[in-house]
Amino acid sequence: MQKIKELISKITELDYQLMKIAGDKLDNLTKPQGSLGRLEELARLIVGITRKADPQFKNKVIFTLAADHGVIEEKVSAYPKEVTAQMVYNFLNGGAGINVLARHIGARVVVVDIGVALKTKDLKLKTQNFVDKKINYGTKNMAKGPAMTREEAIKSIETGIELFNDELANGVDIVGTGDMGIGNTTASSAITACITKKPIEEVTGRGTGIDDRGLERKIMVIKKSLEINNPNFTDSLDVLSKVGGFEIGGLAGIILAAAAGKVPVVIDGFISGAAALIAYNLEPKVKDYMIAAHCSVEKGHRIILQYLGLKPILDLDLRLGEGTGAALGISIVEAAIKILTQMASFKQAGVSKEIDK
Repeated sequence: MQKIKELISKITELDYQLMKIAGDKLDNLTKPQGSLGRLEELARLIVGITRKADPQFKNKVIFTLAADHGVIEEKVSAYPKEVTAQMVYNFLNGGAGINVLARHIGARVVVVDIGVALKTKDLKLKTQNFVDKKINYGTKNMAKGPAMTREEAIKSIETGIELFNDELANGVDIVGTGDMGIGNTTASSAITACITKKPIEEVTGRGTGIDDRGLERKIMVIKKSLEINNPNFTDSLDVLSKVGGFEIGGLAGIILAAAAGKVPVVIDGFISGAAALIAYNLEPKVKDYMIAAHCSVEKGHRIILQYLGLKPILDLDLRLGEGTGAALGISIVEAAIKILTQMASFKQAGVSKEIDK
C-alpha cells in the first residue's frame, strides 16, 4: 500500500497557465474562435496534462489486461470462461478488434495476463508484447464471498503501476485502457452500484449478450454478492477485493500511474470505467488526467461518466472492450493536438482576423 500512497502524492493539478497560453494560440489560428469545439478543449487539456506547449504523440500504448472471474459459476455470461485465454491468443496473433484499431492509429498493444484461469506462460514465446503478471488463476466467486484478498487487491493496483512505469521508462506519450475477462461486466456493475449508490438494475446490462432471463439472474447475483460481502464504498480496496477483478485493479493502477507521470490516459468502456471509479476514490485529482473515449452500450457506463463528470468523445454503440474505444478516442485526441501544432495562425497565413466590434 505504501507504493500506492507514494504514487498518489505525485498527482498534482494541471498546468492551467500553459492551458491559457494554448487557448490563446487556438484563438489566433485561421478559424472563428471555438469553431473546432471539443478538439480545442482536448488540445488545451493535453497541454495542461503534459506540461508541454507542443505535445507530440510518438509513442502510443494500449494496455489490454486479461483476467477471469469466479462469478462465472453463476451463469452470468453467454460465453464460457475459456474464452478469456482464447482471446489472449487472438490478441497476440493480431486478429482481434483491438489489434486492427491499434494498427489503424499506430499504437502498440501490451497484452497482460494479470489473472487468467489457465496457464499462459508459453505465450511469452510468441510476442514481446505479452507480459505475465498473473496474481492468481482468476478471482473467487463473489456470490459466495470476497472475490480476492485485500492483499491481492493491493497487488493488482501495484501491478498496474509497474506496467505503466515500465513503458514510461522507454517513453510513452499517451495510453489507452482495455480489458478482457468473461464475467467482468458483473464485477463492474457491482463496483458501480456500490460506489455511485445507484440501483443495481440501473447499472447492469447484458454484457456478452445474455437474454432477459440471464439478465434477471445477473442482477440477482450482484445483489447477493453485495449483501454477502457488504463492501465499504468509501474504501476502494475493500470494494475491489470483495466484488472486483484483477484486471480492474490493474487498470486503476495504470490510471493512477499515468496521472502521476503526467501522461494522458484515454479510458475505454464499462470495465475501464469501473477501474476509473476505483482510481478516483483513491485520489479525486486523477479525474483531470482521464479522457473518456466513448459511452458504452452498457448502461452502467453512462452512470460512471456522469459520476466522474467526464464527457465522452464518441457514442458509437460500442460494447466490445479490449481497448477498442480507447484506440478511436486516441485518434481524435491526436487530431486535436495536430490542430494546435500544425494549423497556421492568421498572421502566418496572411488572413484577416474578425472585424473589431
